[in-house]
Amino acid sequence: MARNAEKAMTALARFRQAQLEEGKVKERRPFLASECNELPKAEKWRRQIIGEISKKVAQIQNAGLGEFRIRDLNDEINKLLREKGHWEVRIKELGGPDYARIGPKMLDHEGKEVPGNRGYKYFGAAKDLPGVRELFEKEPLPPPRKTRAELMKSIDAEYYGYRDEDDGILEPLEQEHERKVIAEAVEKWKMEREARLARGDEEEEEEINIYAVNDDESDEEGGKEKEGEEGQQKFIAHVPVPSQQEIEEALVRRKKMELLQKYASETLMAQSEEAKRLLGL
Repeated sequence: MARNAEKAMTALARFRQAQLEEGKVKERRPFLASECNELPKAEKWRRQIIGEISKKVAQIQNAGLGEFRIRDLNDEINKLLREKGHWEVRIKELGGPDYARIGPKMLDHEGKEVPGNRGYKYFGAAKDLPGVRELFEKEPLPPPRKTRAELMKSIDAEYYGYRDEDDGILEPLEQEHERKVIAEAVEKWKMEREARLARGDEEEEEEINIYAVNDDESDEEGGKEKEGEEGQQKFIAHVPVPSQQEIEEALVRRKKMELLQKYASETLMAQSEEAKRLLGL
């Protein structure tokens, strides 16, 4: 027994269907959404567009269609999406719901939002076309810059070169180089001195050591040596150092002047100064 689908395809069935549809004009979707003034029809055309989008999205999942067919399908889907947006705006103008706000987001089979660029979206196998995959590859984030506090954590004495001599290698090399430089400088000075003596020039006077301290000079300047216990270093003062008695007298004089300035009048102070001047104090 033939199935219903096969029966519907017979010539008699198609002839009967044509007779039933005689006199009926199939209503076509308006080219512009603004031409529709009825809310139920606007809803109907929106549902029709959604059905067409669903069919084409199912077709574009087949990667074997070829690059050109996939690009054409993707263009058609984007065109239908724009048309659906126009109908949603018209539905809102006619007093219907705002599908742009309450409508679901367009997601792919992984549950992610469909990727796009400037309003143009890519579906199914179109996302793997040459040039499209590179368009959505995210560049790796640059390494985060260290803050000043993080940079200061790694700065220690070794950073400033204070531990260069701890390895026991640099210091002997520096000492050897220092001895070599000193020997060269001394040899050069001796050669210059011998050359001056050969020319008959008078020998220069020896330089005076300004750091040398004589006992007589230190006594005249009032310097005093401070000696500690045995084995301790001696310190020499090159400036006059007042004694303890002189310090106490200076403090007493300062205290007297502060009291006079605080309690004595200007006339009394002037008289006191005049008396001191007459007495030669």
